[in-house]
Amino acid sequence: VYKRQGFVVNDIEKTCRHYEFMFGTGPFSDVIDVDMDGALLRGNPVKTKIKVAFVQSGDIHIELIHPVEGANVYTEFLAEKGEGIHHLAYQVDDLEVMKAQFAAQGIEPVFSRDMGVMEFAYFDISEVGGLMIEFLYFKDNQ
Repeated sequence: VYKRQGFVVNDIEKTCRHYEFMFGTGPFSDVIDVDMDGALLRGNPVKTKIKVAFVQSGDIHIELIHPVEGANVYTEFLAEKGEGIHHLAYQVDDLEVMKAQFAAQGIEPVFSRDMGVMEFAYFDISEVGGLMIEFLYFKDNQ
């Protein structure tokens, strides 16, 4: 089962170097610029950009996220809590089924986007445990 921990950071390059030096984690992937224009933040389209880097550590895939511009759940997290673990992510076979299951409990996606090859949706379940959950649906080759 694919699972990932997402950490929001202020300086992705510095954090990659720090984790590699302090913990021997890495090397991280190259830092990737991600244009997320058109993502939905609480149902409203936003123009936003982030940087990401990834590394595998044992069974866990770690994602560092550095918000660059625009409104998103990551800039909100930095403003409210500072740097740290933001979410747990799980790959799902049917994102629409997961959305429906959460909607039945009164929980709607707070941030989502269809990126072409994959689609994601974040749900704020932080009232218990302090973290969001992200569901990822990777599309088959089309």
